[in-house]
Amino acid sequence: MEKELIIRSSSDIVDFALLKDGKLIELHKDEDDNNFAVGDIFIAKIRKAVPGLNAAFVNVGYEKDAFLHYHDLGPKLPSLLKFVKRVSAGRHTDFLLKNFQFEKDIDKNGSIANALKSNQSLLVQIVKEPISTKGPRISSELSIAGRYIVLVPFSDRISISQKIESKEEKERLKRLVRSITPKGFGVIIRTVAEGKKVAELDKDLQNLLNRWTAMCRKLNKAHHPSKVLSEMNKASSILRDIFDDSFSSITVDDEVLYGQIKDYVQEIAPAKESIVKLYKNGVPLYEKYGIERQIKTSFGRTVSMAKGAYLVIEHTEAMHVVDVNSGNRSNKEKNQEDTALEVNLISASEIARQLRLRDMGGIIVVDFIDMGRAENRKKLYNHLRDEMNDDKAKHKILPPSKFGLIQITRQRVRPERNIKTKEENPNGIAGSEIEAPIKVIQNITQDLERLFKKDYKKMTLNAHPFIAAFLTKGFPSVRSKWFLEHKKWVKVLPRDAYTYLEYHFFDKDGKEIK
Repeated sequence: MEKELIIRSSSDIVDFALLKDGKLIELHKDEDDNNFAVGDIFIAKIRKAVPGLNAAFVNVGYEKDAFLHYHDLGPKLPSLLKFVKRVSAGRHTDFLLKNFQFEKDIDKNGSIANALKSNQSLLVQIVKEPISTKGPRISSELSIAGRYIVLVPFSDRISISQKIESKEEKERLKRLVRSITPKGFGVIIRTVAEGKKVAELDKDLQNLLNRWTAMCRKLNKAHHPSKVLSEMNKASSILRDIFDDSFSSITVDDEVLYGQIKDYVQEIAPAKESIVKLYKNGVPLYEKYGIERQIKTSFGRTVSMAKGAYLVIEHTEAMHVVDVNSGNRSNKEKNQEDTALEVNLISASEIARQLRLRDMGGIIVVDFIDMGRAENRKKLYNHLRDEMNDDKAKHKILPPSKFGLIQITRQRVRPERNIKTKEENPNGIAGSEIEAPIKVIQNITQDLERLFKKDYKKMTLNAHPFIAAFLTKGFPSVRSKWFLEHKKWVKVLPRDAYTYLEYHFFDKDGKEIK
């Protein structure tokens, strides 16, 4: 398995595409106007506490107040309030907390009215970006993420990633981190810390402490509300969270960004510095790597898959519903149960990809094709879990119900990525839309594969002259690739009378194949 990160930059937007074995699995966008990104820390004012919700609404500078629930306050809230008040007034300048007198923890089942009051100043962190009509979701239990560890101020806990399985390694890491962590701070040890030496962990810790100190220095003169600590730029934060030894290349088309990324990779993984490349080809970067084509074919209501199967994805305010369809494929060698299992396994892989690609969150219900055997349902469930192992968003998958439904909950921290793939109808029908023309070649290829399986020997494809030329010109042409794969030649005839995206297949006797 090889991963590639493709980074395309324009004047105010940077796009990130993550490929696994050439297939697009994640899309990210870094926009200059995103002032409320997950991880950003604000000095804010409590607007009002609402005892009925056991929550408070907080002014963070967004058009709608942020939502702060009691359970997101953190046990050390009184200490944080005291610290913010004293630092803002200039009465406390030792930001490392070693001489700070902590207050008593709040009751975990207490009331918001007893914890917060209107107009209090408080440090809060964005945990969910504004979505639809809702403002940001925030927490006053702060954390600052690094490469190997996450720093948690006003805590004394040393936690460790559950994905590190070795008990000995867990004990080793906990012992090392406890020895270097200053008083008043807790640490969460990340999965990538496995096998790392104390010097690397300490360097990461010192960087985080420096960021905390720099943030605290701003509080004395900061406006309320205002951002006092930004999450790292998108390129660095993506590399921090997903970079590992499986990365084979990072390609960037902007020279300044290339230098920044090369420096960051040199810092976190010096041996991998050479995989960062500056792209200077005349062909647009996303077209060179086939990303534009994959975007057009991966978004939208219907998603095509291998062997004629396809997904139908519907979105509502409350949930997402995915329907699995086998299409018109048939395989005489396999019975219905085997065919259902095969289509379901293909679909499970694509669904795991779609969740990451679209950043779908909340409740997702998948209607797989019914299977009679319990062992096949278990095989499908385990396969879906394996496919979603790489997903960084917190998620939970329930076993298939007796109706063949699988329910998934997936953490939603930012708006779902929704890319419009339909385009204005080029045939001149006012107001109508069609699938992206780039999909027509994929549709022709899929229809052709189905006809080859039905033993049609000689076939003629009639298509608009533009489509016919695209299929036959150049080397190797699309038609040549068909021949190399299937060992059957397809005659392609241009037809002036056809609309742009119209095509029909005919057999050796000139009869149209429906």
